[in-house]
Amino acid sequence: MATLVGQRVFGLALGYEAVLDHDELRHDPMMAVLAGKLAARRKGCAPVAGKSTLNRLELGKPAPTAYHKIGHNPQAIEALLVDLFIEAHARAPRQIILDLDATDDPLHGHQEGRFFHGYYDCYCYLPLYIFCSRHLLAAKLRRSNIDASAGAVEEVTRIVDHIRARWPRLRILLRADAGFAREQLMHWCELNRVDYLFGLAKNARLTAAIAAELDAARQHSEHTGRPARRFKDFTWSTLDSWSRSRRVIGKAEWTGGAANPRFVVTSLARAEHEARHLYETVYCARGDMENRIKECQLDLFADRTSATTMRANQLRLWFAAMAYVLVCALRRMALQHTQFAAATCGTIRLKLFKIGALVRVSVPRIKVAMAFCLSLPKRVRPRPFALDRRGALTTQNRHRDIHQQVRAPPHGARHDSPRLPAGSLARIPCAARAIASYQRPL
Repeated sequence: MATLVGQRVFGLALGYEAVLDHDELRHDPMMAVLAGKLAARRKGCAPVAGKSTLNRLELGKPAPTAYHKIGHNPQAIEALLVDLFIEAHARAPRQIILDLDATDDPLHGHQEGRFFHGYYDCYCYLPLYIFCSRHLLAAKLRRSNIDASAGAVEEVTRIVDHIRARWPRLRILLRADAGFAREQLMHWCELNRVDYLFGLAKNARLTAAIAAELDAARQHSEHTGRPARRFKDFTWSTLDSWSRSRRVIGKAEWTGGAANPRFVVTSLARAEHEARHLYETVYCARGDMENRIKECQLDLFADRTSATTMRANQLRLWFAAMAYVLVCALRRMALQHTQFAAATCGTIRLKLFKIGALVRVSVPRIKVAMAFCLSLPKRVRPRPFALDRRGALTTQNRHRDIHQQVRAPPHGARHDSPRLPAGSLARIPCAARAIASYQRPL
């Protein structure tokens, strides 16, 4: 099972989005190296799986049956994303910010749960993503005939309880756009010692509350010929949907000859964050989450949900999420001091993964020879590595030539998939092998 999952995740990270691609990839010696299975158990078979086996992996039932023996545990997969986030920290942070957002996943068939969404003007799913900086904590596939915040309380409850079980004194701030400024979510935060900062949809009452600031911004803009903005910090409540009054920040902006008012609602105290800083520095930083969603959907194919059932499409979304976590771990651990420290997953794949090489397969080893004039950043050097019989990584002598050698099991030995060494990355199937090629600067 680890080989199957690892093969699917590595394929996505390398740019192979379709299961059909694996009918060719199963004969690729480098895919066998990544999957940690250098030879097949049966004679005449490829070392790794083809499209049919991987298709059965995606179409597994909730419980194994006589005809569907491969299944998966959704709760364990969701918990794994949070565990990997926690294990990425050497010590507990003082505060974390959880960014929530919903996006469209366009559909072009008749998949289960398919609905037309008026805002996105297409048939789609409406997945919910939760990030903490670059760390992905949740990727929940949902139907699109729901509110953007539907299910957010349950997902946030699960994540917050999981994190606080490890870091009980951690301060948590939820940050999201106006689609999540709902009474149920804000009330839950107030009861569970979680701060929030949400966008707030404008209306006539809110705009009237900052009329004086809008007029001042208009006069300043007309006098200077440049955009102008003013801020107002006030307490506000809806007519009937909110259970209490809350702090609201209004941005009165005049730009392009027209008013552009914006609002946020928060539980943060005035003494801690003044209005301009709270909006411009804290709230506007949530826009970076859009780039993380683009990495998942455009670079790692999280939007390839063409299976018939939502269960299979949810599993595909989790495979893409694991590929994202894998590339992020590579970027954080091996590329921290290089020009790729802030690169997107697509750039890392293009510049580091898709490198031409000569692969020679012999009985004792697989030898990979790269070009002597390989164009790589000066601080990223390929270093030889090998796998011992247990599957652990062993770095070769740095003075040897630039061949990467992976020794095969001795003749007559069982060709079982080697076990991974303990550690946070070992929980993603074979993830450590992807980091072996690029170590810290020599």
